[in-house]
Amino acid sequence: MLPPVEVLGLVAGFLVSLGLVPQILRIWRLKDAKEISLPFNLLSLGGTVLWLMYGILQGLLSVILWNGVNCILYLILLSVKLRYGMARDRISRSSGPNTESSQ
Repeated sequence: MLPPVEVLGLVAGFLVSLGLVPQILRIWRLKDAKEISLPFNLLSLGGTVLWLMYGILQGLLSVILWNGVNCILYLILLSVKLRYGMARDRISRSSGPNTESSQ
């Protein structure tokens, strides 16, 4: 049986990871990710990778498990941001009123 503190860590990690899923699904459905900040995504992914490394070095199951899951979720979020957010950002900038094509 797991110690209560490890169960707490597993439940907390599950809830944090679960929080990313609705955002990913929303972007996937709408095919629009311009409201997602690229710096936020990159910093969150970097921090999560460091937490994963910490968990591995300390041998902490809940930290390893859920930060591994979060790395995958942040990579998915980054990929949909690059696929659906960056392309739309370029399109909206190029079709704005200050471009040569609109003069």
